[in-house]
Amino acid sequence: MANFFSDNKDLQFHLNHPLMKRIVELKERGYADKGKYDYAPVDFEDAMDSYRRVMDICGEICGDVIAPNAEGVDHEGPKVVDDHVVYAPGTAQNIEALNKAGLFGLTLPRKYEGLNFPLPLFVMANEMVARADAGFENIWGLQDCAETLNEFASEEIKAKYLPRVSRGETCAMDLTEPDAGSDLQAVMLKAHWDEEKQTWLLNGVKRFITNGDGHISLVLARSEEGTADARGLSMFVYDRASMAVKVRRIENKLGIKGSPTCELVFTNAPAELVGDRKMGLIKYVMSLMNAARLGIGAQSTGLSEAAYREALKYAHERKQFGKPIIEFPAVFEMLSNMKAKLQASRAMLYETTRFVSIYKELTHISKERKLTPEEWAEMKEYTRLADAFTPLLKLMSSEYCNQLAYDAIQIFGGSGYMKDYPIERIYRDARITNIYEGTSQLQVVAAIRHVTTGTYLAKIKEYEALAHAPELDNTYKKLVAMREQYEQAVEKVTSSGNNETIDFHARRMVEMAGHIILSHLLLQQASICEEYRNSAEIYTRYGEAQVSAAAKYIGCSCTEDIGLFKAVQEEF
Repeated sequence: MANFFSDNKDLQFHLNHPLMKRIVELKERGYADKGKYDYAPVDFEDAMDSYRRVMDICGEICGDVIAPNAEGVDHEGPKVVDDHVVYAPGTAQNIEALNKAGLFGLTLPRKYEGLNFPLPLFVMANEMVARADAGFENIWGLQDCAETLNEFASEEIKAKYLPRVSRGETCAMDLTEPDAGSDLQAVMLKAHWDEEKQTWLLNGVKRFITNGDGHISLVLARSEEGTADARGLSMFVYDRASMAVKVRRIENKLGIKGSPTCELVFTNAPAELVGDRKMGLIKYVMSLMNAARLGIGAQSTGLSEAAYREALKYAHERKQFGKPIIEFPAVFEMLSNMKAKLQASRAMLYETTRFVSIYKELTHISKERKLTPEEWAEMKEYTRLADAFTPLLKLMSSEYCNQLAYDAIQIFGGSGYMKDYPIERIYRDARITNIYEGTSQLQVVAAIRHVTTGTYLAKIKEYEALAHAPELDNTYKKLVAMREQYEQAVEKVTSSGNNETIDFHARRMVEMAGHIILSHLLLQQASICEEYRNSAEIYTRYGEAQVSAAAKYIGCSCTEDIGLFKAVQEEF
């Protein structure tokens, strides 16, 4: 019997973070539901006890149901039957098991039949599900579409759809089109108001839609005739029960094969407007995408956990030259680096989640009552941090996810290339993480302003001001030196006043900030729990080398050098 919660001390460490008390207080509104629902907590301790029990149930399902089904789902995949998706049998079993356990609607308010759990618990569940089967996490994780409805939709729409999610119905976000990938301003699926039917009707094609035949879909569509940019786009909710959308095909992908990635044809599909017209991309999709990027952070971390565990197990079992290969320096060094990157990714994941959780709850509260000046300041600060950390999380965790899967294959050697072991599936599943919901390059675009405006630097200095264990003084001094290198590099680039130079070095500067922040997070964990000391020191040494290399590259670079790289533009 496997349990992906009880076997992972890291998850339990992050569940006990000091900020959880504030997060729970905000989520529970001072435990106002304790007299209305028999499953509502009466205080913080009661809430935490409930979270642990539910995470234990989720961990058990992940270990005993979802993980054993993963290989079969990967092999069989979903199919299109009569213009609609039929899941692989294992996927259907996964949904049934989680639904029977009451794990859908994890974060939704109790009045919509949800559990009203704070965001870190949903992210934790996502991580465990991804460790079991990353493809299935795409289906399960799309519950965050319901959170978008909860935040922006009318009460009528929320009352109609949110209880259905809590009862196990699945969601989708229909954004991408054949001619609109990362550039969502180019979306052309048309929405028009039908006076006779008194409804919006959607017509057009969507492509690369994860779980595209889900029960409830959020659809980005052009509601304003004569427009060609973001100002003409609105958000709609479509109910599959109307049967007005056909699945033209399921994309044949490299990995995450259990997740149906669909091409959809909308033909006079009735839909309801979410929020205000013309705010679809500007406001609602941005919120949805940030939630999705948090989900990819969880998925990446779960995949990293799976890759590390598979590699560690194999390294102990595989013998060469009369001894297990884990005894060879080339192998134990690689595994130690893998563990450090995994724990750094997880530290970043839950730090970001805590920031997002606090600002989201304060936003909800601001619609219920007037916030105090202190609460307004708190919301503003955590909104800024969430905005800065979300793209950094997506960038770093997805890149490390790919690195760990790659290194795990290397430890397996030829065996890792075969389908005899799950690591080849994990490797294929990992590859998408730094592509969808915004490529790594786009995360840099989102993050660079927090380099130039000093958000990352200010937070790094806050981390520096925190107490740390005396035995970690040398590690701390390295971090101070790394920060100084970062400051000098940023100053050199930004002082040029040349936007092209800033863009050229953007990834180097963003990753420098990332390495320093991740090192600080592990330093803090190591100061609390000695078990993290090795990873803190190992990751800081790794980060030190990366920061130094980037600083040297920037220091030796000049604006004219960019021409060397632009020459490739002429080669076609």
